[in-house]
Amino acid sequence: MPARDVLSLREPLELIMREAGEIARETARGEFKRWTKGHDNSPVSEGDIAVNNFLRARLGALAPEAGWLSEETEDDPAARAMTRTWIVDPIDGTRAYITHRDDWTVSVALVEAGRPRLAALFAPVTDEMFLAVAGRGATRNGVAISVSPGAGLSGARLAGPKRVLEQLAAVSPEAQPQAKVFSLALRLTRVAEGAFEAALSTPGSHDWDLAAADLLVHEAGGILTDVAGQSLRYNQPKTTHGALIAAGPARHGTLIELMRDRLPEFA
Repeated sequence: MPARDVLSLREPLELIMREAGEIARETARGEFKRWTKGHDNSPVSEGDIAVNNFLRARLGALAPEAGWLSEETEDDPAARAMTRTWIVDPIDGTRAYITHRDDWTVSVALVEAGRPRLAALFAPVTDEMFLAVAGRGATRNGVAISVSPGAGLSGARLAGPKRVLEQLAAVSPEAQPQAKVFSLALRLTRVAEGAFEAALSTPGSHDWDLAAADLLVHEAGGILTDVAGQSLRYNQPKTTHGALIAAGPARHGTLIELMRDRLPEFA
């Protein structure tokens, strides 16, 4: 897909994301159903399903040639056996959503040849719209964003699972662990905008948790990889990933070395 064609989708995608966010917020204002999925006991709600259905219809109309992969749609390899595929998490951070916190998001990426080319992440409660087009940079509410520079962990704001942050604090007490961000996509994107110096995740995240944030981090000058330093590939037969690190280039190298030498169990 030529870059100019991807760019032409950015503005209509933003409008769709805002509509999706309003659907989620309207659903949460009243009594709404929530339940757990049988295969992993993760939560899901009426809001997740309503946003998923809305996005499938609107994104399908926006790019009819694209396939579809979503957390809330049963995986159908035929539905994503396309050159381009939408990868969607209707509500990333459902636990935050159903408890009326503000750290949940709507996450959408358009992936081609295994890598995201267009990304949108919307946090409706705080009205934060993050957008990125491959080769065109990343923005928050229309303003360009970039990762924090530097290589050290002294004073570095680190976000991730509590267990991992406790292990890091034991070997790097000068770092500053941050409060949990329920949306993994938002946790990683806080690195893209420089609010965190680094973010980490343990194994088990899925394409829909990561694809949009991945492009935002990279277009903001950062790196998101596994602990072996390998970039992620999306819309593959296996849609889960191992432990991950997002940071600016120099600090990313510091964390990779630290994980390999001092915290091998992280992988």
